[in-house]
Amino acid sequence: MKNMTLEHIAKACDGVYFGKEEDKTKEIAGVVIDSRQVEKDYLFIAVKGEKVDGHKFIPDVMEKGALAALSEQKLEDAKSPYILVDSTLEAMKKLAKFYRESLDIKVVGITGSVGKTSTKEMIASVLSQKYNVHKTEGNFNNEIGLPLTIFKIRESHQVAVLEMGISDFGEMHRLASMAQPDICVITNIGLCHLENLITRDGILKAKTECFEHMRPNGTVILNGDDDKLSTQKVVNGKPAIFYGIGEAPKQVETKQGVQVLAKKNVYATDIEAVGLQGTKAVLHIDNKEIPVEIPIAGEHNVYNALAAACVARELGLSADEIKRGVEQVATIGGRTNLIHKDGMIIIDDCYNANPVSMRSSIDVLSKAQGRKIAVLGDMGELGADEKELHHGVGTYFKGKGIDALFCVGELAKELAAGVKEVSDTEVYHFDTKSQLIKQLQQYKKSGDTILVKASNFMKFKEIVAALTESCDK
Repeated sequence: MKNMTLEHIAKACDGVYFGKEEDKTKEIAGVVIDSRQVEKDYLFIAVKGEKVDGHKFIPDVMEKGALAALSEQKLEDAKSPYILVDSTLEAMKKLAKFYRESLDIKVVGITGSVGKTSTKEMIASVLSQKYNVHKTEGNFNNEIGLPLTIFKIRESHQVAVLEMGISDFGEMHRLASMAQPDICVITNIGLCHLENLITRDGILKAKTECFEHMRPNGTVILNGDDDKLSTQKVVNGKPAIFYGIGEAPKQVETKQGVQVLAKKNVYATDIEAVGLQGTKAVLHIDNKEIPVEIPIAGEHNVYNALAAACVARELGLSADEIKRGVEQVATIGGRTNLIHKDGMIIIDDCYNANPVSMRSSIDVLSKAQGRKIAVLGDMGELGADEKELHHGVGTYFKGKGIDALFCVGELAKELAAGVKEVSDTEVYHFDTKSQLIKQLQQYKKSGDTILVKASNFMKFKEIVAALTESCDK
C-alpha cells in the first residue's frame, strides 16, 4: 500500500512504535479489523467490540503473518512490531485520511436520505465502462466501514465511489474528512434519522457538511427536483450541477408561496415503466439524447441514472459509455431485487425503509401483473411524528391497486389504519413475524407479486427467506 510504512503509520495515527528499527520502513499489504481476514504483511487493528476485544487476537494474527498491529494496550513479549495508540478506532480514521491523501485517484462521495447504495451501484456501473473503479461494498458507509473501504483502494484503481451514511450532526465531517471527495453527490433530503436531525432542514445541514472537506475545485451534483437541495446553487464558489425529471424547473407549494426549484443541467424525459423488468427513459446531456432501458423498476432509478450521467459527464465518459453502464447495472440483495419462485415474484426490498422509499416501492408494486401483496413493517428513527408518517404511507395506497397488506409492528398499525381509510385493500396485521409468515404462506399463490419492506431492525430478511427457500433467482 502506497506510503503505508510502519513509520508513516505511527506518525499518521499519533502513535508510538514498538519494534525493530529496521522494520519501520516496511510497507503493509492491507488493513483489517477482523483477525480471520489477516494475510501476510497486513496491519491488524485491534478494536474493542461489544462482545469481543480484538486485542486478544493479536498473538494469533502475528502467527498468521501480520506485519504489525495497532493496539490500545502495551504488549508484553511482542514478537512483531506494534503501534500503541489511545484509541484504535480514532487511529483508524486518521490512517484512512492519511492514505487517501497519498493516492492519486478521483473520489466520488455519495450521500442522501434515500437511494445512496443504489446510486452508488449505478455510478460505479457507468464509470467502470472507462475506468478501473473501486466502490463501497454493501453498505460499508459509516465511521468503521468507510475507512475499511478506503484501505482497499490500490494504485491500479482510477476512481473510488464511496458511500457516506450518517444519523447525526458531525458525522459527515468525520466521514468526508477521510474521503475528501472530488465530486459530491446528494440524492435527496428525505424523512429519516429525525430522532437526531429533527427536521429536513437539519438533515440538509448535516448532509452538506461534506462540502467543507472536498478537494479544491470539487464538483457538487444535486437532485434538482428536491426543494431543499435546490437551495444549494453555489458551493465553495462553484455552481452546483443539478439533475431531475423534465426540462422545466419543478415548482412546489410552500407556506411562503410557490417555490421554483433549480434549473437542471441534466434531465430525463419519456419515462415509461416496463412492468417490473425495468424503466425506459431518455437522458438529456449537453444537447445529446441518450435513450436507456434501466433494468430495474421504479422512477427513482431514473434519478440514479441521472446522477451517474452527471458524474460520468464530469469524468469524460461518452454517451455510449453512459448508456452501456446504465443498462448493465445489477440489483443487490434487499434493494428492489426481483426473485422468482413457484410462479410468483418477490420484490426483496427489505434492507431499510423510510416514508420516501416506502412510497417508491409501493409504486413499483403497483406496476405488477396479477395479485399485488405488500408485506410491510415499522420504519425507524422518524422522531415525534412517527405515527403520522406511518399513517401517511398507508393513505398512499389510494388508487394503487394493491390487493392485500400483511404487516407487523406497533407502528405498522398506523400504516394499516391509513390503508383502510382510502382503499378496499385486504389488511392483515400480526403481532409477530412468525404469525405473518404462517398466514402469508397459506394466502400466496402462483401469479402473485409480493413486496417485502421494512426498516432493517425488523429483520424482514426472515420473511424473504421463508418465501424464497430453495428458490432459483
